[in-house]
Amino acid sequence: MNSESTARHEILNAFTVDVEDYFQVAALAPAIDRTSWGQREPRVERNTGVLLDILAEQQIRGTFFVLGWIAERHSGLIKRIAAEGHEIACHGFSHQLIYTQTPAEFREETARSKRILEDLVGAAVLGYRAASFSITRQSLWALDVLIDLGFHYDSSVFPIRHDRYGIPGADPRPALLAAPSGRTLVEFPMSAARFAGVAVPVSGGGYFRLLPYAVTRAGLRQINDRFGRPFTFYLHPWEIDPGQPRVPVGWLSRFRHYTNLHRCESRLRRLLREFRFGAMREVLQGLGLAPSAALRTHPQ
Repeated sequence: MNSESTARHEILNAFTVDVEDYFQVAALAPAIDRTSWGQREPRVERNTGVLLDILAEQQIRGTFFVLGWIAERHSGLIKRIAAEGHEIACHGFSHQLIYTQTPAEFREETARSKRILEDLVGAAVLGYRAASFSITRQSLWALDVLIDLGFHYDSSVFPIRHDRYGIPGADPRPALLAAPSGRTLVEFPMSAARFAGVAVPVSGGGYFRLLPYAVTRAGLRQINDRFGRPFTFYLHPWEIDPGQPRVPVGWLSRFRHYTNLHRCESRLRRLLREFRFGAMREVLQGLGLAPSAALRTHPQ
């Protein structure tokens, strides 16, 4: 084994799943009223089950950021995820963008989701990821809410430019992040590689489907081998479901949501063979950012 392969396989990366159904995606929101969610065909149990089977085949445990709305209606699925050894984390309740909510609204629905998940699995929920990575410069106040609610780490900051999210220039490394109050919590940012000086998102999701696999692999290898740090990879259950209902939306949303759904599962299986993965909590422990040490207050 050459030195590049050795370095790559020694680094444990975080495999994560954002557990939501196809009709809850921000790209489809203009065509799907939130009040209609309960009347739509649920596909999340079947699709998440496929992901669980794939992870079991590879003996990989990951972190599942679960939407509270899903947990309320599919409690057996959440219990199965936990029973199979995966970490349960919080993805909010109703998949609303944080910067469209008031702090009070965000606090109420995040606390509700955390409580539902903890009651289901009988363990503390320590991690959080915002809907559509919507912790931006204008919503950094959310970090203080997360600290107040007892979260130990966040994985919402994307160090890129995007029309819906992103904090360009944010620290790309897992590290302590200061909230506006001066308190800190651990941030495990989404992963971006640098090609010709440009930050290119290679964390997964739509980027995994839209970009050629070779680009994703090269970017992830860069993070492991050149920078010597772990990356986080994410996927939604609906991304391995090419048979999902088609929703009439604009061309950009169609492109983002439906492109290469039929290729995603085979690409995922290849990725899991080529990199080493574990749960986010496990990766943070290996970095000395264990949840028990994650929260602290800066000296006044």
